[in-house]
Amino acid sequence: MNGQRITKRVGGEFNIPNNPIIPFIEGDGTGPDIWRASRPVFDAAVKLAFDGECQIVWREVLAGEKAKNQTGEWLPEATLEALREFRVGIKGPLTTPVGGGIRSINVALRQILDLYACIRPVRWFEGVPSPVSDPGKLDVVIFRENTEDWSARCKARHS
Repeated sequence: MNGQRITKRVGGEFNIPNNPIIPFIEGDGTGPDIWRASRPVFDAAVKLAFDGECQIVWREVLAGEKAKNQTGEWLPEATLEALREFRVGIKGPLTTPVGGGIRSINVALRQILDLYACIRPVRWFEGVPSPVSDPGKLDVVIFRENTEDWSARCKARHS
């Protein structure tokens, strides 16, 4: 199936086609197992939510050990270009290389692509102890700033 890019309209709204191309990074360690289990769930959810009219066109991009083994780089420029071009991507867990070079591929991705927010909705599960009297009424979303060493990068860039 041929896919299409997600584009941005004038005014900032996204135009999402029925067959968006979504790059994925399989990941290292448990990443391949997680991806094999997750992909059918994502596909089924899209099929159900859109009455079978939409389908994600998955495109693998490389990062981590797989990228190092195939290209000699932990985070190839082609991967960054694809993530920029297609606007949406998903990744599995990635190895942090030991030694010089990239300190963390995850941090590098966040800094290079300016992915500064980690948004985590919080949900209470019945039966789990809670310090509040009615945890089911709690509505919490945690916004975590994800720009580790951002200030140091900015200082170095402007000095």
